[in-house]
Amino acid sequence: MDQGNYSRVAEFVLLGLCSSWKLQYFFFVLFNFLYIAIVLGNLLIVLTVISEPALHTPMYIMLGNLSVLDIFLATYATPKMIHDFLYESKTISFEGCMAQIFLLHVFAGGEMVLLVAMAYDRYVAICKPLHYTTIMNLYKCTGLVVGSWVIGIMHSLSQLAFTINLPFCGPNIVDSYYCDLTVVIKLACTDTYVPELLMLLDSGLMGVTSFLLLLISYTVILITVQHHSSVGRAKACSILTAHVTVVTLFFGPCIFIYAWPFSNFPVDKVLSVFSTVFTPILNPIIYTLRNKEVKSAMHKLKTRYVSYRLLFHLSLTRLDLLN
Repeated sequence: MDQGNYSRVAEFVLLGLCSSWKLQYFFFVLFNFLYIAIVLGNLLIVLTVISEPALHTPMYIMLGNLSVLDIFLATYATPKMIHDFLYESKTISFEGCMAQIFLLHVFAGGEMVLLVAMAYDRYVAICKPLHYTTIMNLYKCTGLVVGSWVIGIMHSLSQLAFTINLPFCGPNIVDSYYCDLTVVIKLACTDTYVPELLMLLDSGLMGVTSFLLLLISYTVILITVQHHSSVGRAKACSILTAHVTVVTLFFGPCIFIYAWPFSNFPVDKVLSVFSTVFTPILNPIIYTLRNKEVKSAMHKLKTRYVSYRLLFHLSLTRLDLLN
């Protein structure tokens, strides 16, 4: 088709998760609850890390940034999905669709890199404990966190560069509840083999490479802890279990969706929901319930909050008595 003679579609129609109104009402309640839990749970971790000086270490600074990314990862599409459950017509503007694609790959790409950085931090802490403070100083930690955001943005821009200029001139039905490359590219009025191949090389390669780096890091750590004491080995394995669980939950759906971009699987919607809704809510649960330092810091935060409220009420009472 001659790309000079087409009229770009103004909006896309989202098919959503299902067509049953009963299920949509149920999902409206369910995902409202899950989204609120995601935001509150991850905000609690961020506030805990910021308020507790003992947690101002590379590991917890990265954990706080992971929570920030999880909030954004759940926010770029979930509120729109919740809103659409109440309406028969589920549409999104062309600009809104491109914005969702951009934000998804910024946050997902940034989280991939941050998880690799967290694995590196654990590698240094467990395999080179005497040199940890020298290797993982605040300067390097800041560089890794900022680097994860920069790489996420660059990755997303590279994806958007070959998508936004495609000729979208007719089909505008997106078989999902949000816009993503795997479904939007197929709607272009041109041969999409090359764009899909570029997507495979970009997103697929980034996901698989990050996952392999993580596997290598955890394998080296597991080999190293075999020579530690039983107490040190148990603590290291507990930390690794949390990390491996998060990595598996995050990378599993991503690799499945982006490693086979030329075919649509019915399970893709379920995996998309899992990676954008369930993973962000599981991360704070996995990291907080298995971490004594975080639970202790949260208890201190709660104690300070109760003390502040008590002082506030006492102050109000004294003012009332004076008046």
